[in-house]
Amino acid sequence: MAAPPERVFAYLLDVNKVAGCVPGAELSEVVDPTTFKGKVKIKVGPITVAYSGTARIVDRDDNARSATLEADGRETTGPGSARAKAYMSVVADSTGSTVKIVTDYNVAGRVAQFGRGVMEDVSRRLVGEMAACIKANVEAGEPGAGAGPGPAPGDATASPSTSDSAPPQMVTAKPVNAIGLLFSVFLARLRGLFGSKT
Repeated sequence: MAAPPERVFAYLLDVNKVAGCVPGAELSEVVDPTTFKGKVKIKVGPITVAYSGTARIVDRDDNARSATLEADGRETTGPGSARAKAYMSVVADSTGSTVKIVTDYNVAGRVAQFGRGVMEDVSRRLVGEMAACIKANVEAGEPGAGAGPGPAPGDATASPSTSDSAPPQMVTAKPVNAIGLLFSVFLARLRGLFGSKT
């Protein structure tokens, strides 16, 4: 990512900015600087599964530019639940920064019926979409990257309720229809079984 590690790390821990890059997510409350509540909605064919939960930054090291996040949620209309833990770090590289994320998650309920392999493929795609959105926003805020006037990059003092102050060119994630993701995973697996013949 073409941005300095300090800027990238600060952006990743600013929930008001990152929430818009999480497909199907909605930030409902910032409890304190390390705890926030929200909802995530995913559509799988005719089924829409929505989770409501809490996420926390449980460990943060600004010198090493690393942090651990934990999240848990429950289905809003069913008995299902989800729990995740993510360790992230930002390191300098020749182009600016590299972000490394290691996740561990556990899902119970209707979504779990698709199996771990499919869930891993779908979550990998979702993380990829989120990363592309964050990358676009961070790089757009770099000097000389064409960013218009607006709040100072990394300004955590901006109120989350003042949407008028957000830069108009801010990229946000599109809602996710997981049936399309599952279909692409299915096709990829078929190609792996039969080989790609053209």
